Amino acid sequence: MRKSLVTSYLEGLWNQTHGESYSKILCYFFPEFITTLVLYSVLYLLDAHFIADLKSTSQYATLGLSNNFLHFIIKIAEAMALSITVMCGQYNGTGDSKKVGQSFGDAFWLITFVGIFFTVFLYFGAYYIYSFLGVPSRMVAIGVPFLKVRAIGILFLFLYFACVAFLRSLKDTRTPMYVFVIGGFVFIVLDYLLIFGIGGFPKLGLLGSAWATVIQYFVMLVLLLSYILLSSERRRYSIKLFSKISDINHMKHILNLTWPIVLDKATVAAAYIWLSKMIAPMGKYAIASYTVVKDMERFAFLPAMAFAQIITILVSNDFGKRKWFDISANIKKVVFLTSLMVFALLAVLSLYPEVFIRFFDQRNLFTAFSSRAFSLLALFVFFDLLQLILSGALRGSGDVRSVMWVRIFVCFGFFCPLSYAVSLLPISDPVMKFVLIYAMFYIGNGIMSIAYIRRFRSGDWARRADEESHV
Repeated sequence: MRKSLVTSYLEGLWNQTHGESYSKILCYFFPEFITTLVLYSVLYLLDAHFIADLKSTSQYATLGLSNNFLHFIIKIAEAMALSITVMCGQYNGTGDSKKVGQSFGDAFWLITFVGIFFTVFLYFGAYYIYSFLGVPSRMVAIGVPFLKVRAIGILFLFLYFACVAFLRSLKDTRTPMYVFVIGGFVFIVLDYLLIFGIGGFPKLGLLGSAWATVIQYFVMLVLLLSYILLSSERRRYSIKLFSKISDINHMKHILNLTWPIVLDKATVAAAYIWLSKMIAPMGKYAIASYTVVKDMERFAFLPAMAFAQIITILVSNDFGKRKWFDISANIKKVVFLTSLMVFALLAVLSLYPEVFIRFFDQRNLFTAFSSRAFSLLALFVFFDLLQLILSGALRGSGDVRSVMWVRIFVCFGFFCPLSYAVSLLPISDPVMKFVLIYAMFYIGNGIMSIAYIRRFRSGDWARRADEESHV
């Protein structure tokens, strides 16, 4: 008899027979968490604080709005790199070192071409991006030069993510952590010097932030490539990044695995851009509030982002060995650990939101608006947490198309039309209108979670793999 969802979940939490131990999962988690902390939070928050010190709400709001679009591009880079983690992880699980090296080399070519495309697109399309969002003209004038400089480093960003994904597929989460700590130090120093013009450097303001990021990713890329190509431990994979494509059929397989991941990650990232467009007509203080509320939620969400990477790694390796019960047990343990950490951080931030917000609002212009909105939206974050872990697990099993179609359907069939409808309502309280628009995003994540749970409990993803193994 099939167990209920709750019973199955509770039993899986204490399963000592299947899956990794909690201590082992945490060993994988902490290096990844440090990388995620630096990549998605510490550096960005320090950068935003430096810009806030310029005491210009327009510059701070422009940075936040620009980062939403840059986040969209980063998610595409992540998605393409994730195909390396999944494919190389599966080959690594079966012990086929040659296939691991070939997969990385071929995927590196593909990511290079896509990185060049986005570099050109961002540089020449900066003005049109802000026009689409409908922001005030002053923010357009500030933002266009900023995006053009950031475009220069986009290729470095794509190739850096490819190298990180390769090392993750080998369960090496420490090396990317060390490299990013070095890159983070380079960024912080240059960001401060270039924004404020310290030590003989020119005072570039927001442009200083852009140049610091370009240099940061260049340094990290050089360090990781050197380690991968020169390390004696990696020689058994016979990596040849600059040779011709090893097998055209292999490249087709990479494309088939990559495009659904790109579409599903880009879809969710595009939802944040859509939120920007819905909130922008409410003025620069609402845009600034959107920026700080999103940053607070992402800070609390950091454990979930790190665990999403870990569950993809664990599932991809277990999938290659056909360890179905291990996959199920690991998912339940990761959801449990993630929930504990995320809700602990949300509780602290909800008790003292003004302390965090005033770090970016020194003139107290949007603190009251932001703190009220954050306290209400924090109630919905669990939906995002659950869908992130489950989608990462499905990607690890290679079931990327299910994730893609669910996200496309929910974002474009539910979130976009309903959030637009809410934006048109004559709601007198601006905070309540802000919260209702934003809440549509989290309710959509709840619908995604239900779809992913149904997919896992159906067992179709495992049966498909068993059928393919007998062909």
